[in-house]
Amino acid sequence: MSIDMNALEKGIEILGLGWGGIFVVMIIIYLVSLGLCKLFPPRKDD
Repeated sequence: MSIDMNALEKGIEILGLGWGGIFVVMIIIYLVSLGLCKLFPPRKDD
């Protein structure tokens, strides 16, 4: 069995881009939710 090193490198590169994209999107969603909480704080019902 032979491993095509070029294909392996390309696959790892695509995998890294995918995981990186997931984390970037998660960070953006987190920052947007923090911003919305600052702009529209919950009401204090006393």
